[in-house]
Amino acid sequence: MTSTAIAIACTGVSVRFGDFVALSNVGLDVATGQTLALIGPNGAGKTTLLNALSGRLALSGGRVQLQGRDITAEPIHRRARLGLGRSFQIINIFPEMTVLENLRLGAQPMVFGLQPFWRGVQAWPGLEARAREVAALVGLDDALDMPAAVLSHGRQRAVELGLALMSDPPVLLLDEPLAGVGQAEIQATTALIERVRQNRTVLLVEHNMDVVMRVADEVVVMMAGEILTRGTPEQVRADARVRRAYLGGARTQPAQEAAHA
Repeated sequence: MTSTAIAIACTGVSVRFGDFVALSNVGLDVATGQTLALIGPNGAGKTTLLNALSGRLALSGGRVQLQGRDITAEPIHRRARLGLGRSFQIINIFPEMTVLENLRLGAQPMVFGLQPFWRGVQAWPGLEARAREVAALVGLDDALDMPAAVLSHGRQRAVELGLALMSDPPVLLLDEPLAGVGQAEIQATTALIERVRQNRTVLLVEHNMDVVMRVADEVVVMMAGEILTRGTPEQVRADARVRRAYLGGARTQPAQEAAHA
């Protein structure tokens, strides 16, 4: 595989919090168009790695590349403008706003950094058009005028995912998109993940192993801030080390990972 086929990559990435080593010399690459899942027990470093890639954490060492460009020193907003989208483990939306308002707000950075106070958002009809387009993609076109707070947890997840998609990023980082989603909505949320990953590169952190094995092209297993192994879902499922470290106890794992997992 040539370097031009790599959508996002990191080399020698380390993150420390005082004496605690959260990531140790992690090297990872995700091919263009690939869906790669990160799994591992709580505290393995999965969310920390997403935070490092998206610029939310300073690196203690290493570098990050996006579509062949070194973005190690780039701030969060620059990485977003360069094509890196991100969703969060804890839902991060504006509950008092309608779905349309949430999505339209997410589109504004594509047009201007700070909205001119003397012109209403209606002055940019392209924002609303894009918001409606994304709402249809994530299955919320029937809820455009509803406050996000009244939606089910699964549909609030769809709002957040819609926010991440407003700039049409070619690379998408998804942090536990099924966290807190009820059993009745898992199938719909999984179908949503499968829709939005089409024609995108996705790096996915998820505890639901059934979903991981269904949507991922490859799986990376992390332990204690390092990569234990990488392979197809079938290879990872058959790996005795993975069963001992994680899969064997997957059903008893908590639904969510700590903030610096």
